[in-house]
Amino acid sequence: MERPTKEQIRDLPIYEGISLENIIVVTNEADSISAIAELKTHSCLGFDTESKPCFVKGEVSDGPHLIQIATKSTVFLFPTKFYENFTAIAEILSDPTIRKVGFGLKEDKKILFRKFGIKLVNTEELSSKVMRFAHVKQRVGARVAVAMFFNQRLSKSAQQSNWSIFPLHDHQKRYAANDAHTALLIELEIERLGH
Repeated sequence: MERPTKEQIRDLPIYEGISLENIIVVTNEADSISAIAELKTHSCLGFDTESKPCFVKGEVSDGPHLIQIATKSTVFLFPTKFYENFTAIAEILSDPTIRKVGFGLKEDKKILFRKFGIKLVNTEELSSKVMRFAHVKQRVGARVAVAMFFNQRLSKSAQQSNWSIFPLHDHQKRYAANDAHTALLIELEIERLGH
């Protein structure tokens, strides 16, 4: 398996990802109870966070503004402005029996602990796992991994958008959901190919 170039990735068909009807934005306690009950039934989840980008030198983000957790069929988006309605999310993120997979988890761990005191445990950094699996030396992020495993291009157009706004736009929901969802799908594909 080779690491594609930026040019090769640009020529790939767009990754459509999970549909909007399978993306659930959790803002109230009732939705939170339902989402967390569903997440507790899984042994491995895709994970990511989004923060409003900083464009001024020296500015520090007060993120994360969004927490994304994916199962194979559903992605739950938790806008942190409603954190008081889903504090039980810490049970999932700190559960040592549920593995959380994603790209760039080191920064996610830091900001979750800094803002909410949540310790993200039992994580697997997919960047290094994909590098080992594919025998490539250069760092691999979600976009490159999707190209390598699924021969499609993951859109990053919403990456620099304002994640602190609410409600989120549909393109933001898709982007955020796909980041967590593709992490889980890549983990499952590595497991499948490794056997």
